[in-house]
Amino acid sequence: MQLKPINVVIVDDHPMVIEGLKTLLAGETTIHIKNYFTNGKDTLAFLEKDTCDIILLDVNLPDINGVEMVGMILNKRANIGILGLSTYSEPSIINQMIRNGVKGYLLKNATSNELVEAISQVHKGRFYFGSEIQKILADSVSQDTKDTPKLTRREKHILSLIAEGKTTNNIAEELFISPLTVETHRRNLMQKLEVSNAASLIKVAIEKKLI
Repeated sequence: MQLKPINVVIVDDHPMVIEGLKTLLAGETTIHIKNYFTNGKDTLAFLEKDTCDIILLDVNLPDINGVEMVGMILNKRANIGILGLSTYSEPSIINQMIRNGVKGYLLKNATSNELVEAISQVHKGRFYFGSEIQKILADSVSQDTKDTPKLTRREKHILSLIAEGKTTNNIAEELFISPLTVETHRRNLMQKLEVSNAASLIKVAIEKKLI
């Protein structure tokens, strides 16, 4: 029995890229290009009255940022699988796309085999990230880990209590230790995170995902 083809919508601000993708996928019997758009507004208008299985979404659109578009698409059609397809390789952008709900991400230099596999996997409800993207994300995590100081269990606990707005005396009473010991831990935390006050301590701790 013939399986129903995967309906794909392409969203990219470059008509040549759209034509290239259409040509690339033309011979795939399991994939059908249902529609294509060069901006976010027309894409969202389409989704008001119609739907698809997969959207190939560029980050750089002329009217709406692709990162924001992810949430807008899913608010209208939660069952659509979104696959980021862009030249942007910055870990921060890729992670924002992932947090907003994309199920996969590829760079535009990905092979046709990777693209077809990505569409297939995302359609099955799985995640798919190209080999280059996996390396970029792995290197990013490695760098973050390298830049993050090692805290003891006690320091992490005291840091979380400081973030809750508790005073030195409050923390001392809660942990059954002396205020002097709390202050020693506080100084050590500031030294490790290279800050000079509690507000900066909390800000840097959040940035480094320590709390």
